[in-house]
Amino acid sequence: QVQVVESGGGLVQAGGSLRLSCAASGRTFGTYGMGWFRQAPGKEREFVAAISRSGSSTYYADSVKGRFTISRDTARNTMYLQMNSLKPEDTAVYFCAVDSDFGLGVRIVDYDYWGQGTQVTVSA
Repeated sequence: QVQVVESGGGLVQAGGSLRLSCAASGRTFGTYGMGWFRQAPGKEREFVAAISRSGSSTYYADSVKGRFTISRDTARNTMYLQMNSLKPEDTAVYFCAVDSDFGLGVRIVDYDYWGQGTQVTVSA
């Protein structure tokens, strides 16, 4: 069992930056992959980025590649999503998720545990 809690969302102007955090507890941090998804109003939840158990491998959706960076800190049991050059279309609720296997999954069904989400709003 893993519990995750997101933080760091907020309102930012286009071109700005935010860093989301996902604090994990329960199972040993380095034994599962993790990922970020987002859901905009009226749209389906979509994959954003994923990171492997060790943190050595990452994968990004094309829409965020080159702008977002996913990372994890074992000492703090925390995963991060650094978001730069934000666009209005990045506005969504961002969810942290845990993949009990190796990680790098891109489908919702690949993930077993989810946080409650944090709102990110990018104004034009």
